Amino acid sequence: MKILILGIGNILFGDEGIGAHLANYLDEKYDFVSQEHTVDIVDGGTLAQLLIPTITQYEYIILIDCVNTDDGKIGDVYFFDFEAVPENITWQGSAHEVEMLQTLQMIQLMDDLPPTKIVGVVPYVIGENSTFEMTDEVMKASVLMEDIIIKHLASLGVKSNIKKNCLLEDIAKLSYKRGI
Repeated sequence: MKILILGIGNILFGDEGIGAHLANYLDEKYDFVSQEHTVDIVDGGTLAQLLIPTITQYEYIILIDCVNTDDGKIGDVYFFDFEAVPENITWQGSAHEVEMLQTLQMIQLMDDLPPTKIVGVVPYVIGENSTFEMTDEVMKASVLMEDIIIKHLASLGVKSNIKKNCLLEDIAKLSYKRGI
């Protein structure tokens, strides 16, 4: 099975870049090994609909992004199936979140959406001012997000070998150089 880990986010708006940063971090830190599966990692930034050809090439998606909720607080982590979005997830955050939801819905309408798991965190939304800095809450949440992804890959039969010890903070400083 071809598995895609897809990080989504706007790195210019602090916490909203966590999906892109975490994807780049996982790519730098791990080798993913399986006899049956391949794992690719893509920093999709805010490309949304432009990612349709990429997404539809895969048989399984793990999407990393921000989510907004009716009752959550900054740093709360959610892991769910796109086919069973919890009722408290509102997707009413920044434009990239809404565009990604619409992109997944369009692919689903075309009957081309592979099984998709979402690993999301509630961000601090900064509004108009840009910053590369993420809040402490989201930085702490990234540890749980990483753990969820690694354990989920293991449940699919993918072993995660550490190839390089690194810190998310260091990788995030270079995310602007990566992406599609």
